[in-house]
Order: sequence, then structure tokens, then C-alpha cells
Amino acid sequence: MIRVLLADDQPLIRGGFKAMLDAEPDITVVAEAGDGARAVELARAELPDVALIDIRMPLLDGIAATRRIAADPALAAVHVVMLTNYALDEYVFAALRAGAGGFLVKDIEPAELIQAVRVAARGDALLAPAVTRGLIEQFVATPPRPVAPPALDALTAREREIMTLVAAGLSNEEIAEHLTISHLTAKTHVSRAMTKLGARDRAQLVVYAYESGLVTPGRRAEGGR
Repeated sequence: MIRVLLADDQPLIRGGFKAMLDAEPDITVVAEAGDGARAVELARAELPDVALIDIRMPLLDGIAATRRIAADPALAAVHVVMLTNYALDEYVFAALRAGAGGFLVKDIEPAELIQAVRVAARGDALLAPAVTRGLIEQFVATPPRPVAPPALDALTAREREIMTLVAAGLSNEEIAEHLTISHLTAKTHVSRAMTKLGARDRAQLVVYAYESGLVTPGRRAEGGR
């Protein structure tokens, strides 16, 4: 059973998402919050598999709440997905930098919401990769200064190549097809790169790829589609 925390200051939004999720046999909403501070409290109390958190909320916004969840070792298994009203929300990249594993636009189709929660629970891939790709390119267009993460030099040439493909929004299956390797091999390379860089999930791996200069905005990551 996938346990979900819903955090949104609009009761109607929470109610709609809860109804859709609770209707699935393998998903249950275990807690609801109307502000970011309460979301962090409930994440610690309930230890959900997935936390759907609105970017804009009172008391503590979604980005700050995500940052607190990502920084708490006890919540390492909680996969945060941000909720936004617009695909090009100005805070989406900041959310990824804070530790979010992906994002959803609130007018998402019910079937896509269900699938997204299942994907997030696996920690398998970024949500909406095509949109994510454009967002990352837009909001890292002027990073402070490319600085390589401490362990970037520890990556093998293959792991760096894999990292650029992850930054392009490719799934493990697509990476395997692109490099003509097995799905398991692709997944292993991704996992090793995340471990070496101390990345919480694939979203942070993408952030590292851009911040380190391994992939640059305005140029599609090698292998991107």
C-alpha cells in the first residue's frame, strides 16, 4: 500500500486528490495539511511514501517544507512531489534544488495522477520528463557559477554519460535502449552515480548535472530527445 500525504491550503484541491487516490486499491491518503509547517510535522509522524506538497502555502511554503523533509535523515524514504498551478512555475527549479523528486500540475488527468504517485513511490524517475526538461533549462539558465559537486571526479566516463541522459529526462528503459545495454545495467549506473554524489534521487542528479556544468542550458543534454 502506497501511503500519501497531501499538503495544499485549498480544501477543494485536497478533497479532489484524496478522492481520486483513495479510490485505488494500492494507494491511501494517510494525512492532510493546509500549510507547510503542518506538512513537515505530519511527514515525521506518518512517514508517507509520497508527499504531494503545494509550492505556495501559508506559514511555510512548499519549497521550505521540502527542504526540511529532505534534510531529515529519518524522512529519507519520503518522496516529495510538488504541486503547482502552472507548468512553468517560477519556483519549480528551486523545488528540485530543495530536494523534490518531481512535480505535478494541478489540472493533471486522474489516470496520470495515479501513475505519477506510483512512479514517485518507486523513486524511479522524474515526473513529466518532457516538461521537466524545459523547466530545468529555463531556470538554470543563469546559475551562480558552475561548481562541480565534491565527488564528480569519482564518476566513471560511463556514469557521466548516464548522468547527461538522466538530465535529458530519459528513463532507465530509454537509457538502456539509447546505449544498447540492459535495463538492469542502466539502473545500476544511475544508482552508482547517485551514491557517489550523495544525490537523494534522480531529480537531484539532474540538478547536479546542470550545476556542475556537465550539461549546460540551451544545449540539449547528449542523447536527449
